[in-house]
Amino acid sequence: MPEKPRHLLDGYKVLDFTHFVAGPTTTRLMAGMGAEIIKVEFAPHGDHAREFDYLRDKRSAFFVQQNRGKQSVCVDLRKPEGLEIVRGLVPKVDVVVENFAPGVITRMGLGYDVLKALNPGLVMCSISALGQTGPLANDPGFDFIGQAYAGITSLIGEEEGPPYMPMVAIGDVSAGAHAMGAIACALLYREKTGEGQYIDISLLDSYFHCHTLGLQLYSASKGKMEMKASGLHHSLACPAGVFRGKKWWIIILAMTDKQWVSVCEAMGRTDLAQDERYLHRGGRAKDRVNIVKIIEDWLAASPSDEASVEALRRERVPVAPILSVREAMEHPHLIERGSVRSVTDPILGEFKIPGFPLRFSGFPDEMEFDAPMLGEHNAAVLEKYLGYNAARVAELEKAGVLHHAPH
Repeated sequence: MPEKPRHLLDGYKVLDFTHFVAGPTTTRLMAGMGAEIIKVEFAPHGDHAREFDYLRDKRSAFFVQQNRGKQSVCVDLRKPEGLEIVRGLVPKVDVVVENFAPGVITRMGLGYDVLKALNPGLVMCSISALGQTGPLANDPGFDFIGQAYAGITSLIGEEEGPPYMPMVAIGDVSAGAHAMGAIACALLYREKTGEGQYIDISLLDSYFHCHTLGLQLYSASKGKMEMKASGLHHSLACPAGVFRGKKWWIIILAMTDKQWVSVCEAMGRTDLAQDERYLHRGGRAKDRVNIVKIIEDWLAASPSDEASVEALRRERVPVAPILSVREAMEHPHLIERGSVRSVTDPILGEFKIPGFPLRFSGFPDEMEFDAPMLGEHNAAVLEKYLGYNAARVAELEKAGVLHHAPH
């Protein structure tokens, strides 16, 4: 009997030209499913994420979080020997992922047309802020740039105030996950046809894909209804928002008439459930200020926020305390599911990171692996795939074609 694969993507090989967050998210997820990731870093400094906090002895916890399970080959692609190395690796892999600005990889001599000639079955994925085509394609951009153009930032903040920026990489991670899904489907298609594929993923497209109400509401109503920022509370439903408790802010989402009745039951205010003004969502939304006051008065009079949340949970009302990062890391639900996990790094020691977010019945355990030091796998990768011996690797390192560092 053949040996059971380590995970779903065991045997697939990926050449990874990614940096920062969006691209590394794609290859990090693939590494978590057993794919072999060869991370190509530019000599002499490598992925700029290696310089991000938190740092200890020049080792970045940020980099470790994004790049566990990958091998690092640090190459100077400005040198002909460096380009030769990468072109030699292309026929050995199934997938190439890059997230440079549009056009950069082509100017380096590694565009899809070149790589496809070397490996006709190659799946190549380019991830960018605004896409490979269109009037904005050549603009520089990060997560919040895509968010702004997608009409998302305009929905965050107070009704009459400035928009706010969320302090998490929603667009980067979303684009990375979209890319991973597209790559997996392209590999399935290749299994049937033998054909490779070029994939164009952008943060802007991924953000725009997140709209649920805004577009259809405005378009179908011919502009009569428009989603706008509405501060702590949803503009179209009530109670649906953030309420002040004794020590927490608490989010309560009673999006249906039935859930409103459940809120009233939890508060011991069954009279409100019969009030004709509040029988339907539209009426409650119109009298939002009064309903918010009623709920916050109840929260203030409750013995504790824990008791208030538990009363709402008993009535099956969607409710949650708004936890800090520290509180979330310590929550037993996130710990039990492995949403937060501890890793140990040779330099940084033990610390917590987000766990692998995908669950598979046949592979219930998260794979254990480390993040690479810069150029750590130069010799191993080039010997395995290109037949370079130790003397050749040493010669290339002396010539500055290859580079490595202990962090």
